This record gives sequence, C-alpha cells and structure tokens, in this order.
Amino acid sequence: MSTAVDAARPEPPVSGTSTAYRPIGVRVAMTTAAFGALALATCLAAPLVGSTSISLARVFDRSIPFADNVDAQIFWVARMPRVLAGALVGAALAAAGVVFQAMLRNPLATPFTLGVSAGASLGAMLTLVLGVSTTIGWLSPIPFASFAGAAVAAAIVYRLATLEGRAMSTTVLLLAGVTLNSFFSALIMFVQYIADFAQVYRATRWLMGDLDVGGFAPIAAAAPLVAIALGMFAMLPSSLNLLSVGADAAATRGVDVGRTQRLAFLSASLATSAAVSLAGPIGFIGIVVPHLVRLMVGVDHRIVLPASALFGAAFLVVCDLGARTLLAPIEIPVGVITAMLGGPFFLWLLVKKG
Repeated sequence: MSTAVDAARPEPPVSGTSTAYRPIGVRVAMTTAAFGALALATCLAAPLVGSTSISLARVFDRSIPFADNVDAQIFWVARMPRVLAGALVGAALAAAGVVFQAMLRNPLATPFTLGVSAGASLGAMLTLVLGVSTTIGWLSPIPFASFAGAAVAAAIVYRLATLEGRAMSTTVLLLAGVTLNSFFSALIMFVQYIADFAQVYRATRWLMGDLDVGGFAPIAAAAPLVAIALGMFAMLPSSLNLLSVGADAAATRGVDVGRTQRLAFLSASLATSAAVSLAGPIGFIGIVVPHLVRLMVGVDHRIVLPASALFGAAFLVVCDLGARTLLAPIEIPVGVITAMLGGPFFLWLLVKKG
C-alpha cells in the first residue's frame, strides 16, 4: 500500500534542478523515449517482414508506376495498414487495462471486464448477420455498429453504478459489467444460432480479432477517438496512484474521487470501444502488457501509463507479425496469438496474486 502512496508524492528536490519534480520528469522522459524507440523500431521493421520478400528501394522508387510496383503495393496496401492498426489498437487496449486495474483496484481487470467488448461484438454481429451493406462515407457499417454497441454497454454499466445520484460504486460497476458481458455473450450465441453458415463464418472470423483492416480509412476513423482517450488518460496518473490504494485514502489527499472514477471509466471505455470497432475483440493485451511494464518500471502510473501504451503498440504489432508469418501463406487471426500468449500468463498471474 505504501508503495502506491509514495509513488504519488512529489520527489524531493535535487541540487542543481530547477524544480522539485525533476527526478520523476527525467524518469518519465527516459522511459517514454526507450519504449517509444521500441515501438517506432517495431513499426518500421514489421512491414518489411512477410511471406513475400520486398525491396525497400523499390517501394520508394517513384520511377516505377504504383500499379506496376508489386513491392510498393505489398508495403502500402497489405502491410502498413496492419502495422498502424496494430499499434493503435495495442496502445489503446494496454492503456485502458492500466486505468481499469487502478480504478477497480483489481490487478486482473481487463478492458473487456465491464462488458464494453461484448457490446461492441454484439453490434458488429448484428450488422453482419442482418446483411447491412450501407456504407457511411468510405467506411463499412461494421465499425460504427461495433462502436455503438460498446457505447450502449458502457452507458448501461455506468448508469447502474450511479443509480439514485450516488457516487460511482466500483463494486457495482464490476458486477454489472460481468453480468452484462455474460448477457451480451448469450445474445451473440443466439444470433449465431439463427444465422446461416456464411454469416456465422464471417462473424466468427471477426470475433477472433483481426488486423486486416483493408486500408487506411478505418484507421483514420478510429485514430481521433483513441487520441481523445489518450488525452484524457494524461490527466489521470497522479490520481490513479492514490485511487489504487483506496477511495478513502485518495479523498483524504485531495483527490476528487467521483470525478476521477468517471473520467477513468469514460476514457478507458472510449479507448476500448475504438479499438474493438477497428480490429474486433483482441484479448489479453490489457492484462499482459500492464503487468510486464510494471515488472520493468515499477508501479508509478505517471510512468506505467505512457510506457504501457507504447509497449502495447509494439507488442501487438509483433503478435500480428507472427500471425501472418508463422503458417504463411495462411494468416492466423491475431486474437488467437494474443490468447495463446495471454492465457498462460493470466493463470500465472492468478496463482501469484492468490
């Protein structure tokens, strides 16, 4: 308990520094730079690797028309959108995992604990099964239906946790989320049961989690939502340090607990909704990455939050690289890879925390 409280306190002044906060500022800068370099290197290297070898010189050779430049087509059409989508989704889910774990004071909480993912999945499932084909601008209706389902789920859970004008109850929030997740999962199974085989196959593929986004347009649609969520996350770290100790301890140290809980819930739900609408429900990123980062940098959320977002981006890009190369030319849904890695890790964490 003292560790989290100490993490929220200002660092003592150091001779020669301009402010009392220079040490934590240096730590944040160094950690962010290190994880940022890792994420950047991963995103630059991943498009060059695949079942088909490409030449980077030919990719950027403007003397060759794009229609005739196979290397450029593979790089810009097939691989780079996947890499950017993986980085965006990985960063969103990992950061949301950090926030949910601090808000709920539960190290096993994930971005999908509160039913947001199930709501998004149900929205996408209904769109696929009903055969809705009306596009919105240049985008298919699936991301919008998925985001709408996630928003409905988040609204229901939030309303249940704040009934009668009371302060948000994290216990009710957690129980309502788990219950809603089970209810939506049952509806998903019912929809699958009444749908025909082709619709079920397509929906099942989406439910596995896949970064084959088909271009930059879906990324452009999801990126502003993730950016807003990350901006909201930036206002939380110091409060999360105290909130993770307990609401009473945080309140006695000047934290507006109600405001912090609302901001944490809404921002993490927004990040999760945007990620799921882009790539489907990719599990375990929100639990594996935050705990790995804490093992490397400690528990201070001022460091853990940005580090988790950057490491999550690199982690999912690497997972997707394995998904499209391990059994090439067959591509494995990236959600299968993260589940195979995250399942054993989750059990190890459960035993350790128990």
